Amino acid sequence: MTTTEQDVTATGRPVGADATANLWLHFSRMGAYRDTPPPVIVRGEGASIYDDRGRRYLDGLAGLFVVQAGHGRRALAEAAARQAEELAFFPLWSYAHPAAIELSQRLAAAAPGDLDRVFFTTGGSEAVETAWKVAKQYFKLTGRPQKTKVISRAVAYHGTTHGALSITGIPALKEAFEPLVPGSIRVPNTNLYRAPLFGDDPEAFGRWAADQIEQAILFEGPDTVAAVFLEPVQNAGGCFPPPPGYFARVREICDRHDVLLVSDEVICAFGRLGTTFACEKFGYVPDMITCAKGMTSGYSPIGAMIASARVVEPFLRGTASFAHGYTFGGHPVSCAVALANLDVIDEEGLNRRVLENEGAFRATLERLLDLPIVGDVRGDGYFYGIELVKDRATRETFDAAESERLLRGFLSGALFEAGLYCRADDRGDPVIQLAPPLICGQAEFDEMEQILRSVLTEAWARL
Repeated sequence: MTTTEQDVTATGRPVGADATANLWLHFSRMGAYRDTPPPVIVRGEGASIYDDRGRRYLDGLAGLFVVQAGHGRRALAEAAARQAEELAFFPLWSYAHPAAIELSQRLAAAAPGDLDRVFFTTGGSEAVETAWKVAKQYFKLTGRPQKTKVISRAVAYHGTTHGALSITGIPALKEAFEPLVPGSIRVPNTNLYRAPLFGDDPEAFGRWAADQIEQAILFEGPDTVAAVFLEPVQNAGGCFPPPPGYFARVREICDRHDVLLVSDEVICAFGRLGTTFACEKFGYVPDMITCAKGMTSGYSPIGAMIASARVVEPFLRGTASFAHGYTFGGHPVSCAVALANLDVIDEEGLNRRVLENEGAFRATLERLLDLPIVGDVRGDGYFYGIELVKDRATRETFDAAESERLLRGFLSGALFEAGLYCRADDRGDPVIQLAPPLICGQAEFDEMEQILRSVLTEAWARL
């Protein structure tokens, strides 16, 4: 039976025709689907996804920076089934189960330094929420109850729960839900392409950007700041890698003022940059790591906050308790799938594959720099952003109305119609983001470049 034959309603219409009758789509303008149904993805295989009409698309975003090992992995589905048959569910509220124990050991062994205690969640926002709560209680338990504030970067995305959204540095995502949790402070990000200073000297720019964190700590008062939340490569705004020396300087600043450093690796961990944890690639040891997405390649939901021995120590004293948890955090099925997924990553050398191919991926995308609409290509590993501009010589960007017409009015639909699932985003300046499954190689890089070239050429002609 074909995909099209399988995926129709009793009336013979494609499933997409009824997709929004009861389904509330995430981060979507629901009014856009009043007359035209959304795409309905029914199957995945390797780096490809298929809709309810049988059309194939290259998954250039790994679902949502998630499907590291690719779609259709029978071993991961079988791991889920075996665990569900043995123990489908039990909470980690004062109890443990074997899959969570084994996964915590595996993550602790892979984490840098003495980060060896794992608190499981069901996703990235919850992991970030957990890290902020841990930081607050850590300082209360150690006699510094005023240390509650957090510092993060402009345009950075850290999640949607109230605490994580407060840390997020994208005003447009927050305004509908304000007031949020107080005490979150913003500093400049590491967008070298639009650096206000030292744009021609990455090391000097990195020192300047790190020093803005120290200035924020001093301005707020070191006795009030609990943590700094940073992604190894910032997602929102279009993949900002750290300048040379940036994280070493941030680590020194945090140590000097007794502020916890949280490496938010919800996107960057589990091979996205070619290492299990991205902090390893950039040579720093944080006090906490938040992670999720690629841990199971998306085959089951899970997230985690991994803390250092120093952070955990006061929670182990006397009657201390961390009054925080999630019913499905560390779900047995998700833990079993994560273990199987980490086996696939190790056995197939997917981290090594990313490190071997990241140069080719960058070089393939940089071919697009001959297009007048492409201003910058940046990123690391299998995680890249392409910034779009009105004028390459002056780096002039699009205004809000132009960006709306370009991204939502044309690019998002045209790229998908041309066979590429990726993200056209304007949380910051307009960018196209690419983060393919780690199984991809030159054939997929070339396919992405060819589709992008065709669609971006048409976009420029329309402008």
